[in-house]
Amino acid sequence: MINTNDGAPGAPAAARFPLGQVVSTPGALEAMANAGQEGSQLLARHSSGDWGELCDSDKQANDRAIEAGERILSAYSLRTGTKLWVITEADRSSTCILLPDEY
Repeated sequence: MINTNDGAPGAPAAARFPLGQVVSTPGALEAMANAGQEGSQLLARHSSGDWGELCDSDKQANDRAIEAGERILSAYSLRTGTKLWVITEADRSSTCILLPDEY
């Protein structure tokens, strides 16, 4: 079941911040295609505050970053085990999906 803000089963959680222009690197696009997954799944989790596979201190830093207007980073593993990062810039002008080694 997807997390919801209003309790309706299957409804996506509300975005906590704007994503701006969304871009993906070629490596991330290839990894998502190989896994049969779409970036929209990761973006929905990221924008709703599901930070994925981060330590607690990094999750807390993201929560503070929403209020302070700082950069936000999430990390997710695809079905294939490939890890992707989703980074929203501090000014919320853009969000990028990328492989960690493409940073």
